Amino acid sequence: MTGMTVVSIVLLVFVAVTVAKGVRIVAQGEEWIVQRLGKYRTTLLPGLRFIIPYVDAVAYKVTTKDIILDVQEQEVITRDNAVIVVNAIAFIKVTDPVKAVYGVQDFAEAIRNMIMTTLRSIVGEMELDQALSSRDTIKARLKAGVADEALDWGLTVKSVEIQDIKPSASMQRAMEMQASAERERKAMVTRAEGEKQSMILNAEARLESAKRDAAAQVTLAEASAQAIGKINRAFGENELPMLYLLGEKYVASLTRLAESANSKIVLLPADLQSSLRGLLQRATRNDQ
Repeated sequence: MTGMTVVSIVLLVFVAVTVAKGVRIVAQGEEWIVQRLGKYRTTLLPGLRFIIPYVDAVAYKVTTKDIILDVQEQEVITRDNAVIVVNAIAFIKVTDPVKAVYGVQDFAEAIRNMIMTTLRSIVGEMELDQALSSRDTIKARLKAGVADEALDWGLTVKSVEIQDIKPSASMQRAMEMQASAERERKAMVTRAEGEKQSMILNAEARLESAKRDAAAQVTLAEASAQAIGKINRAFGENELPMLYLLGEKYVASLTRLAESANSKIVLLPADLQSSLRGLLQRATRNDQ
């Protein structure tokens, strides 16, 4: 191989490398940052682009498509000292590649940390029940809190979604115990209320029964008095028929008493007629 051939090959390789370095094809959805001797020169848009070889260099390749940032799970303390676990997801877009690469070292990590810090601040101002039920409010405040800072970095925060927000494991156990205690308290109150109503109804029933018994006794007494009065007026001074009736009832009562399983001795007055006469006189005085 002659010297001219070697030189020709070297020149061809040099030309090929130079063309390769000077011609750039930028894919759709990307923008390339070109630096000349370490200083920003231009931004290459999608398509066929040319730069000066060996002087210009592609320093950064920035995607202009929507970027999905997964914000990791973190524990946050609410205003009432409850611990909840929350994580989020953000959708951002690079609108100014120059600010994105020169304004912050790693814009994705910067936005992720900004979201985590703002999320802790927002939830820390809320109580537990409010934080668990205000997902939309937290999302709106979170997006507004990071949007201004993102603009300074050439970014647009399109959306921030709260993936999950829940009490921590220890907090869940405490809430379950509290709910169980509350259910038990309500059950005890219900039982006590039922017992109270039952006692009131029983007392009212006893009172009504006593009133009815008293009324019945009064009615019976009045009926007995009226019956005795009628008998007395019917017989007048002749007491023998009355003594006969009283004696008959007296004997019937003694018969039932003798037939009772608990009876052992039955005592009869020596003078049954005098006893009946005494009963009749007392009944007559009571009637008068």
